[in-house]
Amino acid sequence: MLERSTTQSHAHRLPFMVNSKTPLLVCFSHLRWDFVWQRPQHLLSRAAKHYNVLVIEEPIFKPDVRAHMDISQRPQGITIAVPILPEGLSPEDVLIEQHDLIEDLIGREATGPRMFWYYTPMALAFTSDLECDLCIYDNMDELSLFRGASLQLLELENNLFARADLVFTGGMSLYEAKRSRHHSVHGFPSSIEFDHFSKARSIDKDPDDQASIAHPRLGFFGVIDERMDLELVCQTADLRPDWQVVMIGPVVKIDPASLPQRPNIHWLGGKSYNELPHYLSGWDVGFMPFALNESTRFISPTKTPEFLAAGVPVISTPITDVVRPYGDKGLVEIAKTAQEVVARAEFILTRPKEAWLAKVDRHLAAGSWDKTWASMNKLMQDVLDGSISDRPTSSLPLYATTPAE
Repeated sequence: MLERSTTQSHAHRLPFMVNSKTPLLVCFSHLRWDFVWQRPQHLLSRAAKHYNVLVIEEPIFKPDVRAHMDISQRPQGITIAVPILPEGLSPEDVLIEQHDLIEDLIGREATGPRMFWYYTPMALAFTSDLECDLCIYDNMDELSLFRGASLQLLELENNLFARADLVFTGGMSLYEAKRSRHHSVHGFPSSIEFDHFSKARSIDKDPDDQASIAHPRLGFFGVIDERMDLELVCQTADLRPDWQVVMIGPVVKIDPASLPQRPNIHWLGGKSYNELPHYLSGWDVGFMPFALNESTRFISPTKTPEFLAAGVPVISTPITDVVRPYGDKGLVEIAKTAQEVVARAEFILTRPKEAWLAKVDRHLAAGSWDKTWASMNKLMQDVLDGSISDRPTSSLPLYATTPAE
């Protein structure tokens, strides 16, 4: 066993864990809190109003360090803990070190109300013997279909289903795929922070790196990875060289050299959550060029309602959770080929916007991240109170319950 530094790993580093009556929510995440603001950040920043929230991220490996936990705070009231491990450990030692650091931090046995919230089943490999009062699996993506997924993931997910009291899914197609695997599965698709993105409707000044780009502009924001159909982006740009394609987001798991380069394709890099409305305000059409592959089979893009809240008409490839309900309701245009993208964009650019936007606002008024979190928290409290234990149940998303228009 490696010698560990205790100066950053002992529970006294977390004052809220000492004699606190506020329940502790420990989240095990495969995503970095400071990476892209998405579902975990939306939900857990709201959870912090009710619980002491501790997010344990995946380890970072460094040369010549003692294993320790790097702890920091975020303005949303979140505590972030990152295991810092020496390079060169065996896979078995990586698991052991993570387990021991977490046990040092929170204890094997719960000394007060404690909940575990999993975004990745992989974390079960080093937390299965730690005690909690409530176990939640927020299954936001089908991680087993992502590039580089561990062969152990499916086995660990089976174990997590067996342990979990509640399972939430990040979309309805994922809900339909998982509903038979647990007695209490609830679909909660991507929601919206309307006030934030609707700022784009009244902003009339472009950011400096976008100001010189001509119109019309088709824009995308989000992680640029294997889920992106780069050939579709390239073909669309080639069909209409007088149109500009603006791409915002970090490049992950693919070679940046593979990004198509054209005079009318603009790769602007990652932007902060607070900056996004300023960029969206200058776009004529939102573009969601997702590839149709295994990694996108169950995705429910958060950016769909975000584009709509910004007042930006959207074209998407036929992702199931975009077609239902957004495409079916006429809120989002669906296109599979570059020719179809161009045709739908031409339609959008000539369509009066007022009636479409009124329809969008009626739809978005049915849901919010606040409502999603409130519904989740109600389910959590019901389980803790024993009112829904062992009762088969399911939930439809807030958006799915709105009347068809």
